[in-house]
Amino acid sequence: MPSLNLPLKRQLQTLLLKPWALGLSGLILLFGLWAAVAAAAVVDPLFLPSPWAVLAAGQQELAAGQLWTDIAASLMRVLGGFGLSALVALPLGIAMGSSTTICRLLEPLLALLRYMPAPAFIPLLIIYFGLGELPKILLIFIGTLFFNALMIMDAVKFVPPELLETALTLGGHRSDLLTRVIAPCIAPQVLDAYRINMAAAWNLVIVAELVAADAGLGKRISLAQRFLRTDQIFLGLIVIGLIGLLIDLGFRFLMRRSCAWAN
Repeated sequence: MPSLNLPLKRQLQTLLLKPWALGLSGLILLFGLWAAVAAAAVVDPLFLPSPWAVLAAGQQELAAGQLWTDIAASLMRVLGGFGLSALVALPLGIAMGSSTTICRLLEPLLALLRYMPAPAFIPLLIIYFGLGELPKILLIFIGTLFFNALMIMDAVKFVPPELLETALTLGGHRSDLLTRVIAPCIAPQVLDAYRINMAAAWNLVIVAELVAADAGLGKRISLAQRFLRTDQIFLGLIVIGLIGLLIDLGFRFLMRRSCAWAN
């Protein structure tokens, strides 16, 4: 009988050691610990609601349609601001990485701006553009542009010189270096930079919505804080985390499909 169970044990061990199984186990452990602490009443439910209370709050928000409205509002701002940042950062980073002159001209400026906290621009954005959607999108754009551009610049700088020399030796033009050597070589690093910096976009959209917004996950968290609705605060945080996880998995999937050779 033990010999019959040996293949099953090996299959189970192999399954449990898969990356997705380990990641799922970590999430289950976290929520199990949360449920245990809430059930033991170690902390007042006002400060630490149970997972079931948060789930009930989510069902109420879904039934009222408010949760979908908030998710759509925050997603629109994140995708708008970060998408604009990604579009501008790509040619800017490539230009700085491939040209010493452009790098020396712009890198000190970008390094200076990178250390200025993006939320500090909120008063100016409100003065210049009012309280609409544009200042929120621009805040995310400002807060992620410099990181994206500098990380792309570094990726270009680390393209192996022998690849460029080989392409030129084989008769390639400088335009070919960009499309056939540099672009394929930096693609994994570019996607990874976008994946990492997307987290900053979510941090900034919450800050923007705390200042002035009619809808959004940050706005919902701010309103819940006023009335001590910690269940709704936890709900907003969990929804943001789940959306971020899905976006992260999307970038990983895109990287595996488009840059299989780099995995």
